[in-house]
Amino acid sequence: MQTKRLFVFGFGFSALALTARLQGEGWHVAGTLRRPERRADLEAMGVMPVLLGNQREMQRAVSEADAVLVTAPPDAEGCPGLRTLIPILAQTTTFPNWVGYLSTTGVYGDRRGGWVTETSRLAAQSMEGARRVGAERDWLEVGRGMGLTVTIFRLPGIYGPGRSAFDRLRANQARRIIAPSQVFSRIHVEDLASGLEASMTRPRAAGIYNLCDDEPAANAEVIAYAAELLSLPSPPAVLLAEAGLSPTARRFYLESKRVSNARAKAELGWRPDYPTYREGLAAILASGG
Repeated sequence: MQTKRLFVFGFGFSALALTARLQGEGWHVAGTLRRPERRADLEAMGVMPVLLGNQREMQRAVSEADAVLVTAPPDAEGCPGLRTLIPILAQTTTFPNWVGYLSTTGVYGDRRGGWVTETSRLAAQSMEGARRVGAERDWLEVGRGMGLTVTIFRLPGIYGPGRSAFDRLRANQARRIIAPSQVFSRIHVEDLASGLEASMTRPRAAGIYNLCDDEPAANAEVIAYAAELLSLPSPPAVLLAEAGLSPTARRFYLESKRVSNARAKAELGWRPDYPTYREGLAAILASGG
């Protein structure tokens, strides 16, 4: 049986979880890095390092890929993955079966706690969100023009071992910020990985999916529950107006929405193993995270 290959543009936290799943099924994974000194880190994970700027390495990895995942955020000029990969793909004789682009639920903006689906109007309220809207549009347009099977994934806050409320509590950096009526969705990194894998087995051109848990909740609620699991006192509540947050962090708390994952469940047969933050945090703690 021919080995399947995944190429990741922007190898990081999310890609690592997907890599672990796919390697168990015999996939080979290649991922980009910016600094040559990180080669050994990727190789230790069983990932073939591809140095950005090394045209030969890039062309080989892209031309051999059965699937391509782009996780790098857009900049002022758009998506760096698109700028880099499309000229290479235009010169290849075969295309990957699946191209996944990781976007954000920030494209929906503030919905005052209301629910959003993939068909909801996009109303980004930050520069970062607006750039994601543009990157989504560009990928879908290029996909249609070239016949690429491009799928967009809109993601909320991603958490997992080494990146959760536990880490902030142990570092004495957690705060229960109170923003009245503010809730947001989140996703355990393993559920993100399983959602991507489900899409890879059911490629759909121009597909758009929200991947998130089943229960949007407030930040203060999650921090309090994590503290309880650690048998630590819950941090004192701090009103948003008194929290002294940076403009970027404050903007996050000014957006409130509930994100529906119904389409991913219906079309991909996907179900989160951690449907709420409670199961997710309990699993992280049980794993030593």
